[in-house]
Amino acid sequence: MRIRIAEEAGFCFGVQRALDIIARSRSEGKVLSTLGPIIHNSQVVESLSRQGIESVDDLSEAKTPYVVVRSHGVPPEVYEEAKRRGIEIIDATCPFVKTAQDVARLLASEGYQVVVVGKEHHPEVMGLVGHAGGKATVVDDPAAVSGVLFSKKIGVLAQTTMRYEIFAEVVLELLKKARELRAFNTICYTTRRRQESTRELARQVDLMIVVGGKNSSNTTRLYEICVDMCVPSYHIEGPDEIDPKWLEGVKEVGITAGASTPPELVREVVERLEEIAGVKEGTK
Repeated sequence: MRIRIAEEAGFCFGVQRALDIIARSRSEGKVLSTLGPIIHNSQVVESLSRQGIESVDDLSEAKTPYVVVRSHGVPPEVYEEAKRRGIEIIDATCPFVKTAQDVARLLASEGYQVVVVGKEHHPEVMGLVGHAGGKATVVDDPAAVSGVLFSKKIGVLAQTTMRYEIFAEVVLELLKKARELRAFNTICYTTRRRQESTRELARQVDLMIVVGGKNSSNTTRLYEICVDMCVPSYHIEGPDEIDPKWLEGVKEVGITAGASTPPELVREVVERLEEIAGVKEGTK
C-alpha cells in the first residue's frame, strides 16, 4: 500500500506564528493565558496546559497579567475590556484575519450592508462581525441568501478558511439582490492552496484520511472536499481512530491535514498506517 501526503498539510503560517508568539513571550518570562484555545487542536492545547498556559473563555476568568488573542482574532470590545481590567493583550491574530477585519470596518464605514460568508458561531466570524460594528449578516450557503432581506448596497467578504466555491456562489446570488456590490476575496491563499492540493490528491487515491480537530473549520472543509470527490474519506483527530477495515483492498491512501494539525501528528498517522499495512515502501 502506498501512502501519499498532500503537498499542503499541517500548520499554516498563522497558526505557527501564534505558537511562536507564545514561545517568545514565555522565554521573556511573561505569565500568560489564552483567550479561547489558541488553535483548534486538543493535543496542542493540552501541551500548553502542561506548561502552565491555560485557556480562558472570558477575560473575567483570566488570572494572568498577559492574555494571548488567538489567530482567529476577536471583536474590538475585547481590547477595550482588557484595558479596563488592566490586562495586557498579546495579539496573535493571523495577518490574513487582520486584513479581513480591516475590510469589514471599511465596508461598514462606507454604508454597505456587510455580509460575511462563513460559519456564524466560528470565533473568526464573530470577530469580523464585531469589526463591522456588530451589524453584519452571516451566511454559509448560497441557498441562505434567498431568505434574507438585503439593502441595495452590499459589501461581502469571507471567513479566511471558507471554501472558494461557496464564496463565489454566494457573491453570484447577492448580485441578484444588489444594485451595488463590493466583494473582497479574503480567503487566505494558503487555505486555497491546501484545498486545491487536497482535491488533486483525492482524485488519485483510493482512500482519503483527513487529520485535524473535529472543531476545526478548515479541517472540516478539507473533509467536505474529499467527500465531494466521491472517494471514501475519514476525518480523524489521531492515529488511534484508524480502523484497519478501512484499508481492505486499498492500494493508495492519501493524507491531508488541517491548518491546526501538528506535523508530528501527521507522522504518527503515517506510522500507524504503515503498521497496519505491514509495509513501508512507496511512502512519500
